[in-house]
Amino acid sequence: MQEITPEELSEQLRNGDDEPLILDIRHEADFEDWHIPGSINVDVYDQLTDDPEQTKEALSDLPRDERVVTVCAAGVVSQTATEVLQELDYDAVTLTDGMNGWSRVHRHAEVPADIDGTLIQVARPGKGCLSHVLVSHGEAAVFDPSHYLDEYETILDEYDVELVGVFDTHAHADHVSGAAELADRHGVPYYLHSRDALAIDATPVEDGETVSVGSLDIEVIHTPGHSEGSVSFDIEGAALITGDTLFHESVGRVELGVEAGIEDSDVKQNAATLYESLQRLLDRPDDALVLPAHDPGSPEPPVTATLAEVKERNDDLGRDREEFVRELAADIPDHPPNFERVKRTNVGQESVPADELAELELGPNNCAAE
Repeated sequence: MQEITPEELSEQLRNGDDEPLILDIRHEADFEDWHIPGSINVDVYDQLTDDPEQTKEALSDLPRDERVVTVCAAGVVSQTATEVLQELDYDAVTLTDGMNGWSRVHRHAEVPADIDGTLIQVARPGKGCLSHVLVSHGEAAVFDPSHYLDEYETILDEYDVELVGVFDTHAHADHVSGAAELADRHGVPYYLHSRDALAIDATPVEDGETVSVGSLDIEVIHTPGHSEGSVSFDIEGAALITGDTLFHESVGRVELGVEAGIEDSDVKQNAATLYESLQRLLDRPDDALVLPAHDPGSPEPPVTATLAEVKERNDDLGRDREEFVRELAADIPDHPPNFERVKRTNVGQESVPADELAELELGPNNCAAE
């Protein structure tokens, strides 16, 4: 059985050369929730499971001048699709581990920030997640890392720097953080606001505090609303790492901590709190780069926008307080998969075996208000 790894497929899509036809055979609803950009959906999942011969008519309509990469959730049923396509004389391969494998892919690139150092953005296209590595004078800090730590170790080796701290902007709801483990591995502080570090060993950060990395000062801005312990980080006025507080075209949703049972506040109160937090960020320099923890779709790093550009693009920022609270409290999009367990894991209230982490966070992030 021929396969293609998620990393190989990512490079082909990134380079734009010899792009294959990506065939997603999952149920239509699953495809609409989350899929690889550019893929097509032919919902033959049940037929492939029950009687693969039934799928030949539907699959025979695919174009024959492209290689076909079959995709399902875990790369099992899609192997049957590949076998059927090969019987029909298609050049077909299976995506190893399916969407689960696609979720592991990371890419990184430097951010054009005007600082005495280097800022690297790490994008996870399968989850829409963004994390960052700050490098200055032989030292480094990592912000919002995924639990796939080899990606960050590779960057530290590439820039030949010593890790001095790992930061989370908040206790995430869509993916399991690797920050505490990365910090422990290097014997450095793991920084998280105390309102989100409910049962986890972390070095607390407070509003107005400054942490140094090389020659750079990182100012902590407490920006609650998405979570009670959400913070943003101002790097010398040149870059704002905003977590899930401020996205380029949206803001963080306000009910996840409440519905996960780890916050005593209510949705309207969180929306009002988020409004005040955003006002603090909007007072920062207009030319500062806004670097959130998510970007919709399949982000290609670096994903950046100046604060001035965000003010122009983001309709949420044009609402007055009353309208903002009303809209966010009423707008409850689909939840991230397993968000309750993911939140509990990230605040230290639950321990998930390493071999279950990938499946736990499988699916779209859905952390922005829509």
